[in-house]
Amino acid sequence: MRFTSADFMQVRKSVLAICVSIGIGMIAVYSSNRFAEQAGQNQRDAQRLLNEAQNKLATARMDRENMSVYSDEYGALEKNKIIGEEQRLDWLEGLEKLRHQKLVIDFHYNIAPQKDYAAPPAIDRGNFNIRYSGMKLQFDLLHEVQLLNFFDALRSQIKGRYQLESCTLQRVNADMGVHPHIKAECSGGWITLQNRNKPQ
Repeated sequence: MRFTSADFMQVRKSVLAICVSIGIGMIAVYSSNRFAEQAGQNQRDAQRLLNEAQNKLATARMDRENMSVYSDEYGALEKNKIIGEEQRLDWLEGLEKLRHQKLVIDFHYNIAPQKDYAAPPAIDRGNFNIRYSGMKLQFDLLHEVQLLNFFDALRSQIKGRYQLESCTLQRVNADMGVHPHIKAECSGGWITLQNRNKPQ
């Protein structure tokens, strides 16, 4: 059987309809593929945003818990006058109260002017300036335990943070009785944290 141009004229509408149908089908397949790709991308974007939101929420919850802990610690440091301005007057009054308790035979002290604290090795200071007021103490003692009792009382009765660095003890000849048998010299300093972010 031969297919002639006369035959084509009779089936051309059908061929044209098939071609249009194929074209529409190809456009539909292409569009559906693009739609599926876009839907997949939208789903991935939505999942990423959800993950980010969940991470931010978890971080915010952790920050809130940390703030509660740090707020309590910060408040305790403020209450104990470790954070804030130098408490020189309080230290002097506290030392004089210790003198009246007769924990040692006698003692003398000297508090140097406050200065920036340079820790060896260097430490991360965060939002704080670390200030240091050096204090040297000279003691007349009957025995070594008096020195330990004095520093226990200093830490428990005077607000602030005294960091003891060194003590030298020297035995002296003395008769029995209430006379010094040991002379001691100790050095250290009062540490104060000043919050750089606190409004003046």
